[in-house]
Amino acid sequence: MKYSSLILSSLLAITSIEAASLPVINVTGNAFFNSETGERFYIRGVDYQPGGSSELEDPLADYDVCSRDIPIFKDLGLNTIRVYSVDNSQDHSECMNLLAENDIYLILDVNTPDASISRSDPGCSYNADYLQNIFATMDEFSNYTNTLGYFAGNEVINDEGTLFTAPYVKAVVRDMKKYQSARNQRSIPVGYSAADVASLRLELAEYLNCGNDSEARIDMLGVNDYSWCGDSSFTVSGYKEKVELYADFNIPIFLSEFGCNEVVSSRPFTEIKSIYSTSMSGVFSGGLVYEYSEEGSNYGLVNISSDGTTITKLQDYYNLQSEYNSTSDPSGDGGYSTSYTYSDCPTDWNFTITVPDTPSDAETYFKNGAGEGTGFDADTEQACDDDAYYISTTGVSSTTKTKTSSKSSASSASSALSSGSSASSSYVASSTTSASSSSSAGGAALTSYGLTSLFAMIAAGFFM
Repeated sequence: MKYSSLILSSLLAITSIEAASLPVINVTGNAFFNSETGERFYIRGVDYQPGGSSELEDPLADYDVCSRDIPIFKDLGLNTIRVYSVDNSQDHSECMNLLAENDIYLILDVNTPDASISRSDPGCSYNADYLQNIFATMDEFSNYTNTLGYFAGNEVINDEGTLFTAPYVKAVVRDMKKYQSARNQRSIPVGYSAADVASLRLELAEYLNCGNDSEARIDMLGVNDYSWCGDSSFTVSGYKEKVELYADFNIPIFLSEFGCNEVVSSRPFTEIKSIYSTSMSGVFSGGLVYEYSEEGSNYGLVNISSDGTTITKLQDYYNLQSEYNSTSDPSGDGGYSTSYTYSDCPTDWNFTITVPDTPSDAETYFKNGAGEGTGFDADTEQACDDDAYYISTTGVSSTTKTKTSSKSSASSASSALSSGSSASSSYVASSTTSASSSSSAGGAALTSYGLTSLFAMIAAGFFM
């Protein structure tokens, strides 16, 4: 009987590690909604990547890290975090379940510094190895009900000269949505996080939202916007102009980075009252503050001690907490709309807007799955132009932002960029585990049929 007892105790342990569950957040028209209550969902979040781009780590693969920070998220009043890069060779079940237990959702960028779309050579960097990494990440995170959405890219297009990379962003969006369908995964929204470049705001958003191929259209749009500085206003900041600009879009739009630090030593976050007001709720669905931890650029809400054990809340933290506590979401549906049509594709770009075909070597992943992820070791741009630069992890489109790093082979390009007019982050790929290993995302991958069969075998004395 010792074998049956051992197996029975193991099975009981497995079944007791049930995944914490949150209601799925769905897209209806240009807004997010709670699938169980039917209530409008507004993102109240923070950008979360301790260590930044210089000391890249996966905060969702280290329970000591996420269990240290999640109570602080809860205290701050957050319901969403954005993570810019994960190690898809690691397990994320403990942290994802802890987030769910605290009613917190995840928006995940599916890229790593060395597995991304190159601004200078997108055709080379868009390859089968790159897609394998993305798909492996999706295999891991698709099983969590608190995975709210994916970003297929972050500020890949950061000026007029990089606009020609946009068709490759659409290709990644298409491939991610196709993979979800082919692998019978939950249809998690796939979007893009855009740099706030005045000359490109509208045309890029329209391009990403245009065309007859529904798979190649984004499901949501994040805007990295630092225009509200200090104690500004809805009109002076330019927020009013952007509400009008995006008024005809039929997808959810939100601020994927906000929190200008140009004016005062501590940010008052007075924009919160506008973001969560009916002045914006007809178009915008909340936002994510940049950023959780101080990384030397004065954008942090907290300081993390060098040994990682102590969190010191900064004045920005208390200012933001006060604003959140005193600002409620708009009542009812917030004036959302379902009446909008898709955008027209541009006709005057001096390069092809045709979305490139999926690399032929990647077609097998739709049928057989992606397999295991290779984490931060993935380097899918090795064969590309040595002079290409790849901007990694967190980024701010503000001209004063200097916290951007690149892969080592392009440090000079990154230095020039970070001291120039736009410090952006472009990374469009990464991944996580295979479909089989991602089953740990529920705490247990065993189906009810499998558990029933095993218990029946024990009862019949099969293991005696």
